[in-house]
Parts: sequence; structure tokens; C-alpha cells
Amino acid sequence: MSDQANARGGGKHDSGLSGMDASGRRSQRPCSGDGGGFDMDAWWQDRSLPQKILLGIGFGILAIGLLALFGWVVMLLWNWLMPEIFGLKRLDYWKAWGLLALCTILFKGFGSGGSGGRSDRKRRKHLRRYMREDPSPEGETPLDCPEAGED
Repeated sequence: MSDQANARGGGKHDSGLSGMDASGRRSQRPCSGDGGGFDMDAWWQDRSLPQKILLGIGFGILAIGLLALFGWVVMLLWNWLMPEIFGLKRLDYWKAWGLLALCTILFKGFGSGGSGGRSDRKRRKHLRRYMREDPSPEGETPLDCPEAGED
């Protein structure tokens, strides 16, 4: 591999996130062990375009595989439980996906735009902040507190 390829971070002697570059000098890597944490933006900027494309393809294949596995698991669970318990018909793979789509529409809400999780997190954060606030003014103690009058 050429020195230019090693400089881009694709060399086989590059130790990755260990903090050393190919020449043995300390590099500014996202996880350089200085206790600063992981910087995703810096890590992403270190990747070359072919690496980014391969990562995208890899994650796409992984997502498709997990979705296919999810439909298969629903089909197996339905065919294992529902015909014996309720006497219902068995499902094939695509009918199981149709059942998943129907359940998503009925139970998750149609047209929510996927923002339900974000608004729920926002609501929880607001509730935690509200619960941490001290409603009583400074210097006053609540009447229910057993240590209120004992000093």
C-alpha cells in the first residue's frame, strides 16, 4: 500500500483508534485515551469515501436481514400459538408482514411521523426537571417532615 493510502488512514499498520498513526506518532483520534470520550463527527471525517459507501451498504444489508428475520419470527410465533390456542389459520411469510403492518397502524398510530419517541423523551425530561425543583421557598420546611422542629 502506498504512503498516501497510509496517510488517509487505510494502511495495514494503522492501529485504528489506539491513538498512534502509521509513523508511530500520537494522532488526534476520536478515542485517544485522554478521557474525552468518543467523537462521532471526527471518526466519520476520518473515513474515506469508499469506506463510507461500504459502511452504508453493510448497514443496509444488516437492516434488510433483521427485517426479514423479524417477519419470520412473527410468522413462527403465530403458527406455533394461534392455531392451537384459538383455532386460527396458519400464516405464510407475507401475511405475517401484513399483520405487522396492521398492528403498527392500529397500535402505534397512523401518520405520527415517528416523532412519538422524541416527544416522549422530551416529556420525560421535562417531568424529571419538574420533580427536581424545590416548590417551597428558601428557609421553609415542609410540615410533613419529622425533623422540621427538632434541632
